[in-house]
Amino acid sequence: MSLPAFAELLERLVFTPGRNAKLALLRGWFDTQPDPDRGVGLAALTEELKFSTAKPALVRELVAGRVDPVLLALSHDYVGDFAETVALIWPQREGVNAPPPTLSEVVEALEATPKAELPALISGWLDTLDATGRFALIKLVTGGLRVGVSARLARVALAEWSGQPVADIEEIWHGIAPPYIPIFRWLEGKAERPDPLDTPVFRPLMLAHPLEDSDIAALDPSAWRAEWKWDGIRVQLVSGPGGRRLWSRGGEDVSGAFPEIVAAMDFHGVLDGELLVVRDGVVAPFADLQQRLNRKVVGAKMQKDHPAGVRLYDLLFDGTEDLRALPFDTRRERLEAFVAREQPGRMDLSAQIAFASFTQLAEVRAGARAASIEGLMLKRGDSPYVAGRVKGLWWKWKRDPLSVDAVLMYAQRGHGKRSSFYSDYTFGLWRPDGQGGEELVPIGKAYSGYTDEELTWLDKWIRNHTTARFGPVREVEKELVLEVVFDAAQLSGRHKSGVALRFPRIERIRRDKPASEADRLENLMTYIEKRSQPA
Repeated sequence: MSLPAFAELLERLVFTPGRNAKLALLRGWFDTQPDPDRGVGLAALTEELKFSTAKPALVRELVAGRVDPVLLALSHDYVGDFAETVALIWPQREGVNAPPPTLSEVVEALEATPKAELPALISGWLDTLDATGRFALIKLVTGGLRVGVSARLARVALAEWSGQPVADIEEIWHGIAPPYIPIFRWLEGKAERPDPLDTPVFRPLMLAHPLEDSDIAALDPSAWRAEWKWDGIRVQLVSGPGGRRLWSRGGEDVSGAFPEIVAAMDFHGVLDGELLVVRDGVVAPFADLQQRLNRKVVGAKMQKDHPAGVRLYDLLFDGTEDLRALPFDTRRERLEAFVAREQPGRMDLSAQIAFASFTQLAEVRAGARAASIEGLMLKRGDSPYVAGRVKGLWWKWKRDPLSVDAVLMYAQRGHGKRSSFYSDYTFGLWRPDGQGGEELVPIGKAYSGYTDEELTWLDKWIRNHTTARFGPVREVEKELVLEVVFDAAQLSGRHKSGVALRFPRIERIRRDKPASEADRLENLMTYIEKRSQPA
């Protein structure tokens, strides 16, 4: 597959909003493209391609050497997306007629070429390709394609294309490296299903549906089990003869950020749990855990100051025995026996909550915010462990969100299909400025919660009320009030306001409210969570 063909796929995916339409594009691509290019492209779409020497800074240096910096800055501000800007502004060179490379040739060359020779290699490709091809090449180098294709959606497309169950594909996905040739040979009926053997692969997690008031009336309390919904990140612990891995909910390997957890995984099995920062048996706010996320290496001081632990929810494999088809009650008994037998360090059991009625359980849930806990989980006692979100088996009964009326301060362009809109909003609250007046201080950033019609209105308002530009960011007149809802507020030394919000999103535009009547920072401070209580 030539790079222009992959570029065409990216372009069509960007401008195809519907899920079914994206799946159709992917199925057609799997069906028509050869190996190894289709596997390389699949890895690029799912962000599995990592280059050791080709970095985004290299592309910035190349375009800076070809284009006037003022023109480049203005163009980037107008277009929004850096890769698209470079693709459009890169100057053509006369006499360049080399054929475009294939996708696999690009990847192989990026890995094999010495760092000093990369600028000439990449600029040569950019000279050869048209704007669409340049866009694809730069996206490959800089990462983050942002075309609306998740790893899960790609695997669903593979399942639909081949007729094999998506669960069977997901079971081996992390055990096969790009370009996934053994997987494609199996899906085309040319080989047996690959066996990951003892490789510590990720198994898709079972997820819960939000519980609404209308759902409760149909539930029999005796059929359900309740436990706290802890405010950390969901993880899967896989350990055995083939190695140890700590996987995030989305199948990302986070082992490097939590070496003390991996060191404690001296067992053979697969566990489901919640990763938390725990001090003396007390769960710390999520902001403490954030200090350790997205790090490749974590030093001794960080481990000491932010000690990690896992609260265990479920047992998927006991040794090589697959327990997922067993009822939850049976798996819980096996989990308790497993913990008693193995006594894994830095891990404990998520306690179950006894209740006789949902009215009683609602009273327990009402205390979740005071204890800095997200809410409750309800699991049917006879439920198997099923990948994905199957309605009626597990429910999440989260505490009600908090809200403030905040003033829009800054806006930034989005990515992908939102790259032409100012869709990322920074908002703030009032506080005394120390001179008898008041000033706005930013408290958070949100890029969800609004409708397409509201996005269009906001984008137009931002363009008409801009007071300053900072690269892709616009500062606006401090006039528009947004109602912002969030799950929790926590102290943070990284923010000027001293506060960080958990999952902020835009609830509505308060065109009826003047900015002077927006909330004060002191109001938000009353929502600050200290520490969770022990289970």
